[in-house]
Amino acid sequence: MRTVRCNAQRGFTLLELLVALSIFALLSVMAYGGLRSVLQQHSITSAEEQRLAELQKIYLLMQRDLEQAVPRPIRDEYGDTQPPLSGGSAFQFTRGGWSNPLGHPRSDLQRIGYAWVDDHLVRYVWSVLDRAQDTQPLEQRLSDRFTGMEVRFLAGNDQWLTQWPDPATVRAGAPPPENLPRAVEITLHHKQYGDLVWLFRLPDS
Repeated sequence: MRTVRCNAQRGFTLLELLVALSIFALLSVMAYGGLRSVLQQHSITSAEEQRLAELQKIYLLMQRDLEQAVPRPIRDEYGDTQPPLSGGSAFQFTRGGWSNPLGHPRSDLQRIGYAWVDDHLVRYVWSVLDRAQDTQPLEQRLSDRFTGMEVRFLAGNDQWLTQWPDPATVRAGAPPPENLPRAVEITLHHKQYGDLVWLFRLPDS
């Protein structure tokens, strides 16, 4: 007598399929939420790194400029003699160390300026020290993340001034003084970080 075997295959029931799909959907939602959180955190971290890198670049630029200041007066567009460093909240000064890798016949001195213009921190560079009437500076906009800038100058008597040279010591008709302040304090009002106070010591004049 022959025995007949039946290989019956049992599939999933509708209820089991629904349960499996529900678990898969829940895991997908959890995974997407975690991925979105990671991406958002990465975006926030990248933006923060960019802001900090921008601040570091500005600080190093100001440090390099001010720590190479030299007591060299200039003549402005009108032929008037201007002191090595002059100004208040917007100021300019003469600095050395202008690299010349190609050996062009020019000075290694530059006239540099910083100002707050149209909601931007701006750096100015003049290609010559004694200017002609058509001399225009190169304008470099450093950042729009600030809301203002304040500057103070430390005099030799340890007094902080908001204007340099000190108007009280400048005699009418006398040539402008050629001395530099001992230090320059720059306060930048940042939109995210509040007030940033940077102190730069100048070379002995």
